[in-house]
Amino acid sequence: MVTGAGGQLGADLCRLLEADERVQAWAGLTRGELDVTDAARVRAVVADQARPAKVQGGLVVINTAAWTDVDGAEADEAGAYAANAAAPARLAVACAEAGATMVHISTDYVFDGMADKPYETHDPVAPRSAYGRTKLAGEQAVLELCPAAYVVRTAWVYGASGRNFVRTIAKLARERDTLAVVDDQRGSPTWTVDLAAGLIELAASGARPGIYHCTGGGDTTWYGFARAVVSELGLDPAKVRPTTTGAFPRPAPRPSYSVLSSRSWTDAGLTPPRPWRVALAAAFAESGDALRG
Repeated sequence: MVTGAGGQLGADLCRLLEADERVQAWAGLTRGELDVTDAARVRAVVADQARPAKVQGGLVVINTAAWTDVDGAEADEAGAYAANAAAPARLAVACAEAGATMVHISTDYVFDGMADKPYETHDPVAPRSAYGRTKLAGEQAVLELCPAAYVVRTAWVYGASGRNFVRTIAKLARERDTLAVVDDQRGSPTWTVDLAAGLIELAASGARPGIYHCTGGGDTTWYGFARAVVSELGLDPAKVRPTTTGAFPRPAPRPSYSVLSSRSWTDAGLTPPRPWRVALAAAFAESGDALRG
C-alpha cells in the first residue's frame, strides 16, 4: 500500500508496482482517498488492506505522504507537525496493530548540514528548520511505535511531476538568458524512479528494521546540478552562473552539506542507486517532456 500516491514519488512507486510481476496485489491511495491525518480512517484502511495481504506474505505500507514546503513550515510548524510527525505516528500504530511492515520517507534536513563528510545513519541529528524538526519527530515516532519499520532518508528528490528543482530550472532556462544558482550547498540529486525501486527492494529484502540512507550516487552543488539539467535540455550550460546562499535569503535555513552516506544501504546488500548524473540522463530519456515542465 502506498500513501501519498498522487505525489511525485508516490506516482512512480505505483507505476513500478504495477509493472512488478512479483507483487500480487497493491493499492495506491492519494490524499483524497486517504488523509493520513485522519486517525480513524488510517486505522480502518490499514486493517482492511492487511486482511487479504496476510495470505500473500503480509502488508507493506510505504508512506510518501508529507508536508514538503520547507519555507511554509517556518510559518506553520503546527501544520507541518500534523503531517510529518503526528500522521506517521498514527500510521505506525495502525501498522503495528495489523502486523504490517512500514517504510517511511525522511530527509537530510534532520542533520545540521554543517558536516564535511557524508552523514551516516547513526550520526547526531540536529535539525535547524521547522521542516527538519517535524520530520525528525516523525522518524522517532515511527521507529518507536512500529517494530517492523524502515525509515529511509533521502535528499534532493526530483521526478516527472510536481514542483522540483529540475522542472523549475528547465522552465527558467527557456525563459531567461542567464540563471543564478547557489554553489555553496552540496548534496546528491535523487531521481524518484531510482528511489522508488530502492524502496520496493528494501521492503522485500528482509533487512533489519531501522534507518537507511538512499540517494543518487555521488554529489554536486545546486549550481552543478542546474548546469547538468541545462545540458540535458540541449542548451548552453554557461548560461548558469554561480552565486551564494546569502544572495537568496529564505525563511528556512538550507543545509550547506546534505550528502548522505550509502553505507547502511550497501551493507544491507541493497542495490545502490545510479550515479546522479547517469540517473539524470535516464530521467530525461524516459520523461523528458514532463521534466521540461
